[in-house]
Amino acid sequence: MLAALPHSILFLCGMNAVRSPMAEQLARRLLPATTFVASAGVRSGERDPFVDAVLAEEGLTLGERQPRTLEDLEDDYFDLIVTLAPEAHHAALELTRSLAVEVEYWPMPDPTDTGGTREHIMAAYRDVRERLKARISRRFAVPDPKSAAD
Repeated sequence: MLAALPHSILFLCGMNAVRSPMAEQLARRLLPATTFVASAGVRSGERDPFVDAVLAEEGLTLGERQPRTLEDLEDDYFDLIVTLAPEAHHAALELTRSLAVEVEYWPMPDPTDTGGTREHIMAAYRDVRERLKARISRRFAVPDPKSAAD
């Protein structure tokens, strides 16, 4: 039996520069508009141009959005916090010790660790994007747009 779709979801990673903003944009596309989706990092980060490139391939954009930390969020209550890196998971567990908030850990590789050619790096970012898309679709029982096109 699937759980009800949360009303609000926070994707949390280390610097809100790669995995969590990618997850936020994908979730906004895949989930109903009634679900509030946000992302943040444990620490401050810098915008990553490879994220912009792989999101653009999906017709998505971060617009003028810059990485933000938990302290930057206007609302700090979420039904579900999805952590994408060990550091973020520990921070979320600490943050929610006295709150009734569900925390899920979705370990995702860090594509910034990838070296080599631009195409090799892009492949690592695409891999994370596809993993996030599949995990969001599976977890929230939304059809994967890729399988709908087949």
